[in-house]
Amino acid sequence: MKEIIISIAMMVGMLPSAEDKRILSETINNIQDMKEWMIEDKCQGVIDPDYADYYIQVLNESEDYLIKYTN
Repeated sequence: MKEIIISIAMMVGMLPSAEDKRILSETINNIQDMKEWMIEDKCQGVIDPDYADYYIQVLNESEDYLIKYTN
């Protein structure tokens, strides 16, 4: 029983606070903005398409990790 209480207390301590959730949400929004800019720059020829695709892939992965963490 003591181990269960300790485990629950540890899990509750790992939950993000309201401020953490706000920061994570803002970070996700920033990543989404960056993806839009990268797509636009790729379409306008500002950046090499291979680099743009790589950056977009990394931004997608980062966004997915943050969304999983917040849910």
